[in-house]
Amino acid sequence: MLVVRNSWARPALVAALCALAVAGCAGKGKKKPQLAYEERPVELLYATGADYMDRRLWNQAVDYFGEVERQHPYSEWARRSILMQAFAHYESNNYAEAIADADRFIQLYPGNPAAAYAHYLKAVCYFEQIVDVGRDQAATGQALDNLKDVVQRYPNTEYATDARLKIDMVNDQLAGKEMTIGRYYLRQGDTLAAINRFKGVVDRYQTTSHTPEALYRLVEAYLTLGLVEEAKKNGAVLGYNYPGDPWYADAYKLLTSSGLKPAVEPTARGKRGLFHMPFRHDKEQTIKPPSEAKPVEAKTEAAPPPAAAPAETPKTDAPAEKPKKRRSIFHPFG
Repeated sequence: MLVVRNSWARPALVAALCALAVAGCAGKGKKKPQLAYEERPVELLYATGADYMDRRLWNQAVDYFGEVERQHPYSEWARRSILMQAFAHYESNNYAEAIADADRFIQLYPGNPAAAYAHYLKAVCYFEQIVDVGRDQAATGQALDNLKDVVQRYPNTEYATDARLKIDMVNDQLAGKEMTIGRYYLRQGDTLAAINRFKGVVDRYQTTSHTPEALYRLVEAYLTLGLVEEAKKNGAVLGYNYPGDPWYADAYKLLTSSGLKPAVEPTARGKRGLFHMPFRHDKEQTIKPPSEAKPVEAKTEAAPPPAAAPAETPKTDAPAEKPKKRRSIFHPFG
């Protein structure tokens, strides 16, 4: 325990403690400012949020769509606003919030047709978090599970079509991860562990771009272990399916140099790449929130309260809150 014996030192100690307290408070992150509550017509709030969306001002859009929910919780506009918040959070790379919004919509309106989009956007949020094969692939597995869920639930929709394309990309990513680990084991001399990884690629990800190299690595590994028949078998599979691939040309040379010349001549032209292309994200391909034919509440929603007198439109000088004459692409009822 600190004991201050000199009375002249006490004021200095108090001042020092106050300074530390102020510094500690200053180090804390400031809370996000919230819109001051002011009752406004739902059309005005939503139109302002849609205007911000068109201008790609995602944080401001989230604020106004949140106000739609807070001030008009039982309207179809509020239901729509949840999806708009999810999309705005997605566009601003705030994937955790976007997933939470999508889950909230699914929980509140599981039977609504727009639930398909909520499932889709949730899957895309995981997809956007996929990183290069040298890092942890937890998000990749979550993306694959959610994309498959979209295809299973809504097989004949545009969401399923896009999900299938993304599933192919995710599988290629997972195969790339297995190849990275397999090459590492091969360099370390752990040939059996490497073989298990390469066989996993051939068995589970045979339609990906990594299959030719995986077959070549199996030829290489089996020759190292002296398992000639296994090497010949994998070389034959590689030559039959990918006779024009540079990896088969390498396997052909390797087998021929070992006195195991394959029957199929390679037809490869050019050189194989030394590095795997990095995973690419393209948000421009993401489907926008759907429009609705007419403002009809979903059957699963709670009945709205008795209609109240419409609130008087507040007078404001803020130009952002004036509804636009043109129809925004984010308007709910296109």
